[in-house]
Amino acid sequence: MAAVDSFYLLYREIVRSCNCYVETLALVGAVYTVSKSIAVVRDCYILARLHFIPRLISRTDFVTLYGKWAVISGSIDGIGQAYAEELARQGVNIIIISKNRFELESAAKAIAEAYRVETDVIEADFSKGQEIYKSIKESLKDKEIGILVNNVGVSCESPQYFTEVSEDKLWDIINTNIAAASIMAHIVLPGMVERKKGAVVNISSGTCCKPTPKMTAYSATKAYLDHFSRSLHYEYASKGIFVQSLLPFSIASQMTTYTGRMRSNSWLVPAPQVYARHAVSTLGISHRTTGYWPHSIQFWFAQYMPEWMWVWGSNIFNSPSSQTT
Repeated sequence: MAAVDSFYLLYREIVRSCNCYVETLALVGAVYTVSKSIAVVRDCYILARLHFIPRLISRTDFVTLYGKWAVISGSIDGIGQAYAEELARQGVNIIIISKNRFELESAAKAIAEAYRVETDVIEADFSKGQEIYKSIKESLKDKEIGILVNNVGVSCESPQYFTEVSEDKLWDIINTNIAAASIMAHIVLPGMVERKKGAVVNISSGTCCKPTPKMTAYSATKAYLDHFSRSLHYEYASKGIFVQSLLPFSIASQMTTYTGRMRSNSWLVPAPQVYARHAVSTLGISHRTTGYWPHSIQFWFAQYMPEWMWVWGSNIFNSPSSQTT
């Protein structure tokens, strides 16, 4: 009986001495819970403010806000074409750049007839590297470029291990995904700074938020675009230039047709026209966004997802068994 009493007294002493620690841990837990709750509420507010409220109010006058002309690279299909059409719908004159003269002229004519804006074309193959930019610069020198959309991009035809990608393809990816955006921004920014207004939109990818096996070079170049955009924002925001990094996930376009899961239009894999309509509504509001609210939810989960889980999912998604013939 004495042993039981001794144990009980010892237990009471231990509990009494630990009370302060228990209370401290409870306080820490409460603070953590409150902070996470506030973060969730804040994210929901940002989602609504960015993707829903702008669509309920009057359309932004991009010509007055940024300038008369928009330059869009890689703009004869997919996101680039849809983004060009959306800007034209809002009265912005369009310059489209791509490597196929016939398709360029056809796309420019269709935009001019549909939206009653001026259009111009520049034939250029961004994979050729430095040699093409002198003619581009000459073509743009007399234009008031208000918006630059760096959309042109190259990826592998299917997911591959890095060493399976040819050196020629690697240079295409580097020249097109990294050099094109960098040099195009370098060409148009001086004029924007002089006028103290303008916007640069770099279309990156949601895959840049975590390492993505079998898309190593592509996802790395898109991470560069995201970092490049954010750095440009800090350099030029005070000079009146709006820089935006767009981070879309899967879009139903030619670049993302190597798996059957990406071919059908859906709320998670929208058509380029649907995506562009949402993305343009975020211009001037957010410096870093997916441009499309379901993709914002995806990005939110991806950010908080453990890296091993993202890599595991990427390996499954990019495995041969997920490919279609």
